[in-house]
Amino acid sequence: MLETIAETWQMWAAMALVAISIVFYIWEKFAIEIVSSAIVAVVLVFFQFFPIATNNPGATEILAGFANPALLTIMALLVVGQGIFQTGAMDGPTQRLLTSYDKRPRTTLVSMFFFLFVVSAFINNTPVVVMFIPILVAIAGRMGASPSKIMIPLSYVCILAGMTTLIGSSTNLLVSDSYAAFTGEHLNFFAPSGYGIILAAIGVIYVAFILPRLLPERATMEREIAGGDGKQFIAQLEVTRYHPLRGQSPVAGMFPDLPDITVRMIQRGEHAILPPFDDVKLRTGDLLIVAATRKTLSDLLSSRAEYLRGLLQSRPGSDEPTPGERLGLSESVIPPGSRLIGRTVEQIGFRHLTGCVVLGVQRRSRMIRKKMGEIRIEAGDVLLLFGKAEALRTLRNDRDLLLMAWATTDLPDPRRANYALIIFAGVIVAAATNLMPIVHASILGAVAMIAAGCLNSRQAARAIDMRVYLLVGSAFALGTALQATGAANFIAGTVVATFEPYGPVALISVLFLLIALLTNVLSNNATAILFTPIAIAAANQMGQDPTLFALTVLFAANTSFATPIGYQTNLLVMGPGHYRFADYIKAGAPLVFILWITFTAIAAFHFGF
Repeated sequence: MLETIAETWQMWAAMALVAISIVFYIWEKFAIEIVSSAIVAVVLVFFQFFPIATNNPGATEILAGFANPALLTIMALLVVGQGIFQTGAMDGPTQRLLTSYDKRPRTTLVSMFFFLFVVSAFINNTPVVVMFIPILVAIAGRMGASPSKIMIPLSYVCILAGMTTLIGSSTNLLVSDSYAAFTGEHLNFFAPSGYGIILAAIGVIYVAFILPRLLPERATMEREIAGGDGKQFIAQLEVTRYHPLRGQSPVAGMFPDLPDITVRMIQRGEHAILPPFDDVKLRTGDLLIVAATRKTLSDLLSSRAEYLRGLLQSRPGSDEPTPGERLGLSESVIPPGSRLIGRTVEQIGFRHLTGCVVLGVQRRSRMIRKKMGEIRIEAGDVLLLFGKAEALRTLRNDRDLLLMAWATTDLPDPRRANYALIIFAGVIVAAATNLMPIVHASILGAVAMIAAGCLNSRQAARAIDMRVYLLVGSAFALGTALQATGAANFIAGTVVATFEPYGPVALISVLFLLIALLTNVLSNNATAILFTPIAIAAANQMGQDPTLFALTVLFAANTSFATPIGYQTNLLVMGPGHYRFADYIKAGAPLVFILWITFTAIAAFHFGF
């Protein structure tokens, strides 16, 4: 008797801990990392001092979430995504999509999300989300909007698509396995498709017309430091032997390969050619004096390896950075009293002195039409510096320059872009064709990114988000506590016993709502495994076909919209979208409610009333 009372107390304590954890996550008084670590510590101490008589979870079971394959897959895919970013491998497709967006913005967005939906219905949607995060971030920038307006819709569309086929989500496969174990029959590949398409259609309408009004407009650090204020830098491009500009002629006074860049002068030997550049054909050795914003110059270098290589080869005095080595752009102000004032860039020998290249000079007082080496430095000039990240860091102690550390950004290294694309495609193909499990493919891809020089070990370490890692690990610890104390079984059993007398529609409706709530706290896989046998048993007791009851669990376990821990794609977009825990509740809770109402109506139609 005393043992039963103790276990009952432990069960209620576990449910209270879940409630308190959610409150702290929403409150955001403390960092997510601190809250998550505290949850794990409390669960460990709780079962140490108040053990359960049978099957008391030890540290191995409680901490097992930190080695969970789904979590390791997320971490590995973040490294793969960092390799894609570091090499600028997605810049080509992104530029094509952005070009299409400029011409047909609405059609491009609709087509992109339709493609996302179709692909996510048939393959694991995690790599799909990883692939489209940088593309949609770029489109958000072109729209003049924050990525926070478009990242959650990306995740939600993929989750909704996963409801429509049996392989759309790992949750669906778990429900199918449990269904086969208890009934001896297997769910058809398209068993979820009929009702799933209805639910997905309602969800997509919500994502398209209601969700944008609920999402925050959150400024990003990139927007603050990208130099998007329109400041024009005077920069110099040298046409080397194999340069893409060699042999080009202007069209209507503009060079096609230099969009958003104004060519102010072409220096050919001792002769200066001024605009308009009629009948000019660029030759090896020509120097182009151009005016462009920092962002335009950064995009040019990061998207075209030939420009980066030409820039490095045209400046003697330093070795070319090795592939994977961090390159960067930074702005530096010339302070009054600097020893550089009155000297030209060529006289200073900037590359030899600092290891960096003066990529551009910004001076508000007047136009400059001179070769870069002939520009005489004045107090207040802003130099746009390009070089190795290590070299830029050493300039922080230089008294002749005021390095604006807040304006320092890393540049992608496009020289390993093809390797990054091949590795990324290999991960997707291996996972989509079941050549190997996605956890195997993603970890292998992360290792290959480092081995191929697409990024170094420090860059890979920075790609791993400890906030996400601790958040998921603590969620698994809470799930272990609920299952070990019997709290999960108690909740499910109580619901079935209470609502079974009111008929199948009422029971299905309550089951859907309960599972939908728990799948946002526990993992969707845990709720699928827990509730499928309960739902089938309830159907057998009522003499009903268990198929709809199993599909109830399948659809409800996929409604993981209201928390970042509900599904791994929610976690993937949390960082790029700069979301908080409460943003998911505000955006996802109404969708959970709408899908619950919709499925209740479907159940009523199915049973004829």
